[in-house]
Amino acid sequence: MTSSLNKGVGKVQVTLRWDPSPAGAPDHDLDIIAAVYPQEDPHGTPVYLVHFGSRSPDGTITLDRDSRTGQGFGSDEVMTLELERLSPAYGRVVVGVAIQQGGGRIAFADVAGGQVAVKEGYQELDNLRLADLGPATAATIAEFTRADGGTGGWRWSRSLRGFDADPRSFTELMGGAAG
Repeated sequence: MTSSLNKGVGKVQVTLRWDPSPAGAPDHDLDIIAAVYPQEDPHGTPVYLVHFGSRSPDGTITLDRDSRTGQGFGSDEVMTLELERLSPAYGRVVVGVAIQQGGGRIAFADVAGGQVAVKEGYQELDNLRLADLGPATAATIAEFTRADGGTGGWRWSRSLRGFDADPRSFTELMGGAAG
């Protein structure tokens, strides 16, 4: 599925929510991660990553809310991507979710109520259940690519790919070409 907006997507919000782990079990800590790739090598090494404790150097991608437990009301993590402000040097942004593995292996199937939504303003572009990723511990969920070789607007597409990787390894894998 690709966005049908003529001008492309501009300011997007990715929201993540999940239920806290059962009593006595280690906390489930999920993280939204965005990787920004150069126009000339959109499947190579990311120019930078945005995740808990970091933001883009130019302030165009920020993690507005970060949870380590899934406790609370509404979205547990929120990332805002101001794609229309990104430099033309960047041609691709991949957004994913990874589970911290500090308390033992936890897969998406083990996390109750896991859900990710991608929105532009009030328009919901996508909404998916993380349990559908089963044994995966990390997954890409959305991809934004610049049209017309870097001069056009941004296009959104679903990029649902599961990985068996910890957050650090996932950041090295998430931008590779699907195969």
